[in-house]
Amino acid sequence: MKKDRIHLKAPGNWINDPNGFIYYKGLYHLFYQYFPYAPKWGTMHWGHAVSPDLVNWEHCGVALFPTRYEDQNGCFSGSAVEHDGKMYLYYTGVHYDVVNPENIHKNPNDRYESTQLMICSEDGFSFDNFNGKRVIIPPFSDREQADRTHTRDPKVWRGKDAWYMVLGSRMKDDRGQLLFYRSMDLIEWKPVSRVTKETTLGWMWECPDLFRTEGGDVLMLSPMGVVNDGKREANHAVCLPIEFDEHSCSVQFSENFQFVDYGLDLYAPQSTVDKDGRRVMIGWMRMPEAVEGRWRGMFCIPRVVERKGEHIYFRVHPNVEKAYQKQIASPAEAGKAGYRLSLDLKAGEMLDIGGYKIWRKGKRIITDRTAVFAAHDSWRMQAETPEIREGNHLDIYVDQNLIEIYVNNGEYVLSSVVYGLSTEIKGKPSGTWCLYAAESNM
Repeated sequence: MKKDRIHLKAPGNWINDPNGFIYYKGLYHLFYQYFPYAPKWGTMHWGHAVSPDLVNWEHCGVALFPTRYEDQNGCFSGSAVEHDGKMYLYYTGVHYDVVNPENIHKNPNDRYESTQLMICSEDGFSFDNFNGKRVIIPPFSDREQADRTHTRDPKVWRGKDAWYMVLGSRMKDDRGQLLFYRSMDLIEWKPVSRVTKETTLGWMWECPDLFRTEGGDVLMLSPMGVVNDGKREANHAVCLPIEFDEHSCSVQFSENFQFVDYGLDLYAPQSTVDKDGRRVMIGWMRMPEAVEGRWRGMFCIPRVVERKGEHIYFRVHPNVEKAYQKQIASPAEAGKAGYRLSLDLKAGEMLDIGGYKIWRKGKRIITDRTAVFAAHDSWRMQAETPEIREGNHLDIYVDQNLIEIYVNNGEYVLSSVVYGLSTEIKGKPSGTWCLYAAESNM
């Protein structure tokens, strides 16, 4: 099986959303949306990868694939929990109203019905796709309640005295909403509440993830249509500090939201708790073209999520930090797993990493990938953070197809997909800077 270090990448063909992220029986399991036949979106399966440490990954093939009427046209996103030593997967099955006669993997009018299903495994590796699936929430028929098509992505967690589920959905007036359910046995689910935000935040809320941190509750969402500037994409991952009441499943929203990543390539993040109790997140990096025509889609570095007051931080997981041990003089000395560049970047200073430009303008970090993102004019070439408050420090993780910039240890993160980076670094920041390699050990 294919192995990756640091960044988990498509084993070939296409991947998108991370699914079923869980620490289970001594391994981190990460499932993902997977089309195994071409490097383009198609009928969704669940691919599967495992890691002992969130650094070294091994792909395990296909875990879920369509077998029922309800998931005939795809096993969409979902989550995983452990109970009594078993792994329970929850996902959305889709059945197209009409199939494109020229391409059975496409739905001409984006009309289909969505069903919530579950499947259980004794070991986290074996899934009985033909006999083990069970419908837990049928498609909605009443548009006043929720959308028949756009209700999906179950995230399940253990509360104080029951199991809870949140679904992303769409209201009749084209606002995003959340649907909350409660269960005592992980099988029978009863509706508890419907929640929306008065200020419009996209027309559908994909991939909801609600969790508690030491500093308070956090909601991550991927609202569709949240940025309409004529560029790809309009759908983006956001996070909000919230107050969540478990008994009523009510949510008090903050007035403002942050983007999870200000490069605006990251989408559909999902979190779990690592073996040491940290809340850790991973997200899909959208790619406009396949690498060498073979694979398309990868995931960001696992990030620890922390809330302090009204601000949410995304920090590099300490296991990943520890992987960069060897100091090097040039990017040419780094292995396939890439390198980390650490420096302070003050106002007016600029850095060019292999054609990818980074500079500080006032209190913002700005990037431009024009030179390493050719022929993709419909995508955004420049990105910038909000005003930073906590210093000048950058930790920049460089992969051949992804650059991740962590500002002040996660105050903000800005990541960009790139193609054709060179190994030359230009620019002269006033302070010292260091390069560290993450050599492959596989």
